[in-house]
Amino acid sequence: MGEVVDPSFIQSIEHRPNLDPIEAQGIPIIDLSPANSPTDALVAAIGEASQKWGFFQVINHGVPAETRRKLEWASREFFSLSKEEKLKVKRDDLNPQGYYDAELTKNVRDWKEVFDFTTKEPTIIPNDSHFIHLVNRWPQHPPNFREIFEEYTREVEKLAYKLLELISLSLGLAKDRLNGFFSDKQTSFIRLNHYPPCPFPDLALGVGRHKDGGALTILAQDNVAGLEVKRKTDGEWIRVKPDVDSYIINIGDIIQVWSNDKYESVEHRVIVNMEKERFSMPFFFNPGHHINVVPLEEEISLDNPVRYKAYNWGKFFATRKMSNFVKLKVENIQISQFKIVEGA
Repeated sequence: MGEVVDPSFIQSIEHRPNLDPIEAQGIPIIDLSPANSPTDALVAAIGEASQKWGFFQVINHGVPAETRRKLEWASREFFSLSKEEKLKVKRDDLNPQGYYDAELTKNVRDWKEVFDFTTKEPTIIPNDSHFIHLVNRWPQHPPNFREIFEEYTREVEKLAYKLLELISLSLGLAKDRLNGFFSDKQTSFIRLNHYPPCPFPDLALGVGRHKDGGALTILAQDNVAGLEVKRKTDGEWIRVKPDVDSYIINIGDIIQVWSNDKYESVEHRVIVNMEKERFSMPFFFNPGHHINVVPLEEEISLDNPVRYKAYNWGKFFATRKMSNFVKLKVENIQISQFKIVEGA
């Protein structure tokens, strides 16, 4: 990101941050030690956090610290390269995997640069009457980037399935009820984020307020605070205290629909600061492109009738991905568009 800020940047910020949020640990911290033989207490804790917050933090999660540290190092090494070198792996409208800088497209909403990698190569998504095959763009530096990434992917995916099974149990479902949605043609991806120091942190956001469209997000972050979660009880923004050894988990739109609104995907955002850069690595756990998302029959009753019409995840995901190149003030597709209005 450059040091000079275009005046239009300041004028067009949609959601200006409040630099005096509630400072709190906020979201629940859950110990996953007994996850291999889940106890009733652990399942209840997952359910309560998912219902009341839509976010929770996990410790003793099973991802080796060394595996995580290697990808964090590789991320810092890549973002420290010259702009010319980073642009060699720039994403485009044919394959939205790779490097992206908000400055390049005059995207004034986000103060950051990112690098996207799909976890299954190729990842197939629909586009109008045909399919796009997403493949990764591997940078030349660091030279062992691919091996580091693939090792991390294997470990964080284990955690994703562990969490998915706990969420399934917390909904009163069979442990493996949701696993089949991810077994074939998975569309998960990892994003490396770099938020440089910002000269006008009161006028910018690293990421504007949004909800995640997939099933689960598993976030690794450094020791610089930035993530804020909108508390459901009162709408206050809660700044999450960083912990470099834990993961932040949030429920995505898909689980909100599967649970028929028992669990909710919650708004969150990222703030920036003048002094420190910030790095994070979210893993977006997404089902196959062919999956039609609809409330699970086990979550439907006379007291809780079906609340969403079915939608195809691949088309939803593709629209989100391709909107990177026709950027709107807000994402151009939301699950609210599939909400069934009573009496309509």
